[in-house]
Amino acid sequence: MTLSFRSSILCICLPCLLAASALAQKAAAPAPLTADQDRQQMMDQLGIKALRPGPSGNEKASNHANIDESLANPYPNLPDPLTMNDGQKVTTEKMWWEQRRPEIVEMYSKYVYGRVPNNVPKVTWTVTAVDHEMIGFTPVTAKDLIGTVDNSSDPAISVRIHMTLVTPARAKGPVPVLMMFGRAGFPAPHEPSGDEMDRINAALKAQLAQQDPSLKDVFAQYPAWQPVRATPFQFPQMNEDGDLPNTWQLIGAGWGFVLIDPDSVQADDGAGLTHGIIGLVNKGQPRTPEDWGALRAWAWGAGRGLDYLETDPVVDAKHVGIEGISRYGKAALVTMAYDQRFAVVLVGSSGKGGATLLRRNFGEAVESLTGGEYYWMAGNFMKYGASEASFPSMNPGDIPVDSNELIALCAPRLTFISYGIPEKGDAKWLDHQGSFMATVDAGRVFALLGAKGLGVEGDYHTAKMPPVNTGLLDGQLAWRQHDGGHTDAPNMKWFIQWADKFIGHTSPQ
Repeated sequence: MTLSFRSSILCICLPCLLAASALAQKAAAPAPLTADQDRQQMMDQLGIKALRPGPSGNEKASNHANIDESLANPYPNLPDPLTMNDGQKVTTEKMWWEQRRPEIVEMYSKYVYGRVPNNVPKVTWTVTAVDHEMIGFTPVTAKDLIGTVDNSSDPAISVRIHMTLVTPARAKGPVPVLMMFGRAGFPAPHEPSGDEMDRINAALKAQLAQQDPSLKDVFAQYPAWQPVRATPFQFPQMNEDGDLPNTWQLIGAGWGFVLIDPDSVQADDGAGLTHGIIGLVNKGQPRTPEDWGALRAWAWGAGRGLDYLETDPVVDAKHVGIEGISRYGKAALVTMAYDQRFAVVLVGSSGKGGATLLRRNFGEAVESLTGGEYYWMAGNFMKYGASEASFPSMNPGDIPVDSNELIALCAPRLTFISYGIPEKGDAKWLDHQGSFMATVDAGRVFALLGAKGLGVEGDYHTAKMPPVNTGLLDGQLAWRQHDGGHTDAPNMKWFIQWADKFIGHTSPQ
């Protein structure tokens, strides 16, 4: 069987990598808690004896999530983003920026996503490699980067943020960039030339024959065979709507993109909370109730990535966006809400904890987040799913904020809320209607700040969600439900056109 060049190199290096990994694990300490142990210790801190179970996403299960719209609004009145906690109405931009916005941020930090500690250590970015590649028919420059977090406070815990920056090689100036949560790495590595590949194969054959002289006869019997060959050309896997992949579309439109690996910042599980950036700051100890969860940690990591982008002359640092799908859609919205340096966000199918109203009883529930996904949130958020506790019973209607206010924290910057349809896999679990209601209400804050919301008639109680594939893209706050599944890919071309219009960017001809 013929191996690609990359696969062969991996086979040669893998034993060394595994050995290094084993040594690193030996040095690591302290032993992490399991997710169940970590959840229990947080419940003990909060005085919670039992949690209400979350619903099932299986519509045939006895405990299935509600999908009956007539039962979806047990707490129909949302917290008002334009009413202060003391009841005073917010009527000016000054009141928003100086009073109400900080008030909302504080409530989100205390009760929902947790606080970023003041003593988070410094991140030092290093360009580990630069590759000259092709995305489609466009030459690009790809830089692989590692953000090393200072772990002098606890050398047993290492955090190295992995990020890859890809920009058009022939751009005449700095380009807007979309940072995307997902696996980082070179998207289309440039390979050795034919002559260079011949030299590599000759060296490999010589080394193999030296280790096992009998292989000389094998090589002589199969003179045309080579240990490694160039990776054959492959047509790109098209998006659901038949368009080119998102990265191809961005590069073709004169944008750059960043791939940032959230797991390199903080693991996506409760057992990882004593490691990653949360564990490093806590020196391997469990969280306290107001400590940050994984969503806030991923958002923090994106901010540190932006720190680097602000230093790179190929990036238009005033026009850096953030994107994510599903749990990373939640993280993208949290990033945009907290870090005002990000200019634009594409929030893909984010559900509860993202753009969907927490108060809605439809699909995914608050109890889904306080139970299995508790580690995404602050410990305090578990109180809203408690069935037995030392404090009075609370429910989703007691949460002092809701997603209309999370979206409002993005104002007046460019905010695009994206969903697909249940028939293609963007499940009813995500509560598309609840996200639309939240987006409609957030538009009042955009308007106060001189931007435009969705431009629909009525308030969040009465506004009608537009038909599938009908975008509301005239304002800085945008909505579009495409006819694909659990992805934002069919909305990428609409996102680029919409963003270009507002930032004044022109795609290359």
